[in-house]
Amino acid sequence: MEITESFHKRGLALRLPVETFKSTSEVKVKHTLFALFKRHDAEFCAYLSKLLQNPMIRVIMISTVLVNALFITMETDYNIRFQSHTFLELADVIILAIYTTEFLILFYMDPLNFWRSGYNILNAIILLLAYLPYTINKNNSKYYWTWSTLKGFQVLRILKLINYSRGMMNLMTALGQTMKTVIYVLILLFLLMFIFAILGHGLYGDPDSGDIENWGNLASALFTLFSLVTVDGWTDLQSSLEEHGFTASRAFTIVFILLGFFVFFNMFIGVVIINIQDSTQNYKWECKAEMQAALQAKKQAILKRQQEEVNKLMHQQKTSEYKAFSELVDDFKKTLQHTDTVVLEDFCASIAFIDLYLTSLDLQDDTIYRLQGLYYELANTLNTMLVDMKETAEAAPENQKES
Repeated sequence: MEITESFHKRGLALRLPVETFKSTSEVKVKHTLFALFKRHDAEFCAYLSKLLQNPMIRVIMISTVLVNALFITMETDYNIRFQSHTFLELADVIILAIYTTEFLILFYMDPLNFWRSGYNILNAIILLLAYLPYTINKNNSKYYWTWSTLKGFQVLRILKLINYSRGMMNLMTALGQTMKTVIYVLILLFLLMFIFAILGHGLYGDPDSGDIENWGNLASALFTLFSLVTVDGWTDLQSSLEEHGFTASRAFTIVFILLGFFVFFNMFIGVVIINIQDSTQNYKWECKAEMQAALQAKKQAILKRQQEEVNKLMHQQKTSEYKAFSELVDDFKKTLQHTDTVVLEDFCASIAFIDLYLTSLDLQDDTIYRLQGLYYELANTLNTMLVDMKETAEAAPENQKES
């Protein structure tokens, strides 16, 4: 037993230097790889990021997308497209150059994480579709249909506006989060339609006496059930079944509409609405947090500026003819204006205290109103008692005279 333990300890002692060297070498390799992939133009990338976030640049990009949408609309008119052919092509090249420049800048800033953003992938797809028509000879009749189809897909460029609107981005994020639940609802709806399609084909799809047009095969039965789910023309479909003698089909139609439309279809709409509401609420909280962060940053900047001014005054007091700091402050007060911003750190100047104080005043007013009501009731009761006592006092002598 001791020999075995000493053997294991000896083996462990022999392995320790190797493990130490291995871990140290792995750390060195990681640091070496990090150093190889480390950007040496971080300041330039930060400048490009700040440039793209500039409101003026964003307005230019939004205007470019809107002008591009206008030109695509103009191309739908054959006369305008024929008369302004050169102008529209030149404008398309300029707009495509702007899109390409934006894409290359975004890719240059962060090439590793660029493809993790769904909006960057969307921009890449839009840019690819924009270049494809230039690879096809539209003068060749064999490829004209392909060129025309790709030209029609250029309308997807309008989707670039999503990246410049936080509201639309929030909505798209909500729709993306909804897809998983929506897929489950659609699968259940498809299973329900498949079951009723088989039943409908067996009940009403007889080649001799059945409704072959709507229930003759599985494809037509599924299309008929889709019309019933959307409740579009379901009365015509039911009338067609009754014309073929299937009067009992009303129960089949009603049950499917109840399940397909009132349950699954409304469930689909409810899931989408709930996710959009949650996403909108999160968006409001984010906006509120950003406003508070901006307010806090502004507050800190004002405090820093005030501290610098105080330090400057202290330094001037040491090197000036003022005998005391109070004299310097008095001289400084003369330069203050009513428009100067002053940050108050006292508790009584905070928003929470003001809100609580106003609430207390409202409760105090409510209490006073209730006390006034009680006082009015007491006064009315005392007045009634006095009237009764007066009447009793007047009636007593009359009773004594009668007796």
